Amino acid sequence: MIYLGPAGTPTSAKTTEEGIIEVARIGLNAMELEFVRGVNIKLDRAKKIGELAKEKNVKLSCHAPYYINLNSKDIEKIKASQTRIKHTLDAANAVGAYVVVVHAGFYSGKNSQETTEAIIKNLSPCVEHIEKTGTDVKIGIETMGKHATFGTQDEILQVCNAYKQVVQVVDFSHIHARYGGSLKTGTDFEEVLSKFEKTNPKYLHSHFTGIKYGTKGELHHLTIESKEPDFEVLAPILKKKKYDITIISESPILEQDSLVMKKILGA
Repeated sequence: MIYLGPAGTPTSAKTTEEGIIEVARIGLNAMELEFVRGVNIKLDRAKKIGELAKEKNVKLSCHAPYYINLNSKDIEKIKASQTRIKHTLDAANAVGAYVVVVHAGFYSGKNSQETTEAIIKNLSPCVEHIEKTGTDVKIGIETMGKHATFGTQDEILQVCNAYKQVVQVVDFSHIHARYGGSLKTGTDFEEVLSKFEKTNPKYLHSHFTGIKYGTKGELHHLTIESKEPDFEVLAPILKKKKYDITIISESPILEQDSLVMKKILGA
């Protein structure tokens, strides 16, 4: 099954609860709760949000705060990053979300392999938190669009191989931007999905939007009609996949472009 919805509250709603109701009303079935500035939700409210989402058949995911760098030179920043991930995991568990999307960090002067090894090491307390709390929530490491940030598919695959609780979040637009507009043909998209499938996934959590890029990668998001990359090329490939797929719209017009993607998919 393919789930579609916005990154955060729809533009036509003011609260998370209103957002879930609106998502369902317009015919979408997913929504990502954005804790990008911090996790400031009480668990009682989170549980009620989860109940509402279940009632409306809206699949929830969560995005951890942006202020995370598991490869920082400052040990206190690493500890703070771990705490933010743990808090998001707790919120995700309360709302019944299945994945917490994480921007894992920056290279901070290290090479790719050194950074990957540091992030694997520094994720350990977060994985232990999952085990201690008995939650099924996964940590989803997102593919990143800027050259200075950790998050190629190959890097993330190493982290996934280290922990069964970690999955790859495929941001197609970030990959497109990081490699100078690399996703043009069906073969290009198939190669991305082939790398994702090396982890034998049960589902794909993904982000999609149009994107502007430069010599250092991602610059800013565009609407779907920009065709950078072209969702019409990706859609027929996704429809053939046997696993469940969530596509979160990060377009400037959020739910409107989720509906555009739904129309293209014929869903």
